Amino acid sequence: MTELLHYLFDQYSTYETIDISLEIIAVIFGFLSVWSSKNNSIWVYPTGMVSTSIFVYLLLKWGLLGDMMINGYYFIMSVYGWYIWTRKVDDTHHTPITSTTKKENITSAIIFILTLFFVFIVYKSFDKWTSWVAYVDTVTTAIFFVGMWLMARKKIENWIYWIIGDIISVPLYFYKGFTFTSFQYLIFTFIAIFGYLEWKKLLNKKI
Repeated sequence: MTELLHYLFDQYSTYETIDISLEIIAVIFGFLSVWSSKNNSIWVYPTGMVSTSIFVYLLLKWGLLGDMMINGYYFIMSVYGWYIWTRKVDDTHHTPITSTTKKENITSAIIFILTLFFVFIVYKSFDKWTSWVAYVDTVTTAIFFVGMWLMARKKIENWIYWIIGDIISVPLYFYKGFTFTSFQYLIFTFIAIFGYLEWKKLLNKKI
C-alpha cells in the first residue's frame, strides 16, 4: 500500500503546498461542474469557472501551454454557455437539450481542425513540440474545444467528445505527474457516460 501511494503521489514532493491545495480545490469544483452538467443544472458554469481559473494559473506556472489554453477556453465558453442556458426561447422555457444539426456538425469539424493548427503553432512558437505528449495534447485540446462548444449550445453530442477526451486524459495527466487531475478525469469519464444517458432520457421525453 505504501509503495502504491509513493508511486502515485511521489511527484508532489517537489511541489509547493499551495499549488497542491489549489489543484485539489480545482478538481473538486471541476467534479461539481461536470456533475451539474449531468443533471442539466446551470451550476455547471459558476463551479466550472472557479475550477478553470485555478487551472489556468497552475498550468501557466507549470508551463503546460496546451492544457492552459483548454482551461482558458473553458472559462470563455462558460460565459457563453451561461448565457445560452439561461436564455428563454419563449415565455416559460429556456434553451432545451437538442441534437446537432448538419450545420453544427460542420462547425464542429472546423473547430477541431482549426484547434489542431492553432495548438501546433503555439507549441512550435514556444518550443514545446518536443515529445509524443505534444501530439496527444493537440488532439485532446481539439476534442475538448468541440465538446465545450457543443455543451454551451446544449447539444447531447457534447458528451461523446467528453468521454473520448476524458479517457485519453486519464493516463496522459498521470504521465505528466498530476495524479489528482488524472483521478478527476477518471471520475469525469463515468459521469460523462451517465450524463449522456441522462440527457438522452430528457431528449426522448421531448420527442
